Amino acid sequence: MATPDSPGPRSRTLPVIAPRGEFDLDSLPLLKAQIDAAVAAHGGVVLDAADITFVDSSFLGMLLATHQHADLRIAAPSFTVARLFSVVGADMVLRIHPTVQDALGAA
Repeated sequence: MATPDSPGPRSRTLPVIAPRGEFDLDSLPLLKAQIDAAVAAHGGVVLDAADITFVDSSFLGMLLATHQHADLRIAAPSFTVARLFSVVGADMVLRIHPTVQDALGAA
């Protein structure tokens, strides 16, 4: 239980993970492990998606599954990532922020 002297889970600063490059079924396990570890330790994570150049449905599925049980915040998605989110409607479900700072400041 949060008290005035002990911050609640959402008031803690979440870790930021900033992957680069392409993420598909073969390359996703390392990123998933990093996200899972951050969620286990902090209850959530900020994913800086600015330098992601390609993603497939396995990436999207991982994000949606993480979103279901953790405080997942997506920051500065690249055009490629933003386009995928828009096409499939994930931008209506996921918490997407224009910058990492905005994501860190979100409650």
